[in-house]
Amino acid sequence: MKNSSSQKWLDFKAMSNFERSTLVIGAVAFLLGIWGLYTRLFVGEREVGYGSYVVWGLWVTMYLFLAGIATGSYMLATFEYLFNIPLFKGVGKSALWAGLVTMPGALASIGMDLGHMERIIKVYLQPNFSSLLAQMVWGYTLFLVVVAISLWLAFSQKEGKPVGLLFKAVLWVGLVMAVFLSGGVGALLGVNASRPYWSIGLLSVQFPIYAFASGVSIMMIVVGWFLYFKDGKQRENLLYWLGWVAIGLSLAKVYILWAYLSQGWYSNLPGVIEPIRQIMFGPYWSYFWIIQIGIGTLIPLMIHLTPRLAHNNLWAGLTGLMVLTGFAVARANIVFPAMTVEALDGLPKAFYGPHLNITYYPTMLEWSVTLGVVGGVTLVFLLGARLLSIFNKPVSEVK
Repeated sequence: MKNSSSQKWLDFKAMSNFERSTLVIGAVAFLLGIWGLYTRLFVGEREVGYGSYVVWGLWVTMYLFLAGIATGSYMLATFEYLFNIPLFKGVGKSALWAGLVTMPGALASIGMDLGHMERIIKVYLQPNFSSLLAQMVWGYTLFLVVVAISLWLAFSQKEGKPVGLLFKAVLWVGLVMAVFLSGGVGALLGVNASRPYWSIGLLSVQFPIYAFASGVSIMMIVVGWFLYFKDGKQRENLLYWLGWVAIGLSLAKVYILWAYLSQGWYSNLPGVIEPIRQIMFGPYWSYFWIIQIGIGTLIPLMIHLTPRLAHNNLWAGLTGLMVLTGFAVARANIVFPAMTVEALDGLPKAFYGPHLNITYYPTMLEWSVTLGVVGGVTLVFLLGARLLSIFNKPVSEVK
């Protein structure tokens, strides 16, 4: 048999069960998203749930979520190449590849929310750098370049050799940018004076925590389901560490959320109290109590406290997936409820018509586009990782 990974990287039979299952799920999600992607690009925003009053919805939430995975994954990659932590040996390339793949997915998601997508070019040709939006667009563009360079340098790095000064310099730049960009999205929301719910001081500090936790969670999935380790003990220890960090950050998220919501509640401002009511007791209660708190925090904690499950590859990956889902919904619970407050008293009753409603639920079109983006990101990540041999598998297993 020829020693060529290029002829077998797409061999379905040569994949592990985890890879096959993920590939099928990603392909199904992408196929379900074709209708939504086509409709949005060639028909428009007629079938969306947002409008003149609710201006941001699911696609903005997914942008925040996927961008958080990208920046968080980069932070985790520095553990191997910049800080030289032995436990993370062999994880760096996967983390960098995850960042390189998910950031375009985030930009695609937010791009679907733009009424005139072609006008994004004006941010590059006529930038106003006093605008946070312009800063974020340029920041993401430069960050993608830094991630690509970092990945190239990671492939150029000889095993067992010290990381070069150039690589370290690039990693420091990328790490600073990752922290800035992850916190910048919180500032982007916080400067909206018309949304008091976003003006609480604790909002911005949540996003770097969300980003790093998302990076840790995606690596739990990758380590548990896809990566190969010569030393099985390293995988076990790494999953144990990643699990506790993910759960610890989830609990920190709950504490900050309690401080955030209680501070807002005691302010007694209608523009703050109403979104809190919507989250805890209103139409978004199931998002908060069942998914964010239950599935995203409590169930992973119970799994990780059971050694037999915590050290199992399947359950470790599922734990990462559940924590990741909780952080995705956490973004939704920041974006959706803030839109339910009337910008002017009585405005929704004064004007009736399509897209003139402050009650928001994602439509089938929005869910279809989201499935298409997530499915596409999943396929590119998995197939690209096999093509580039990022999962560290021996040649005999990828032939």
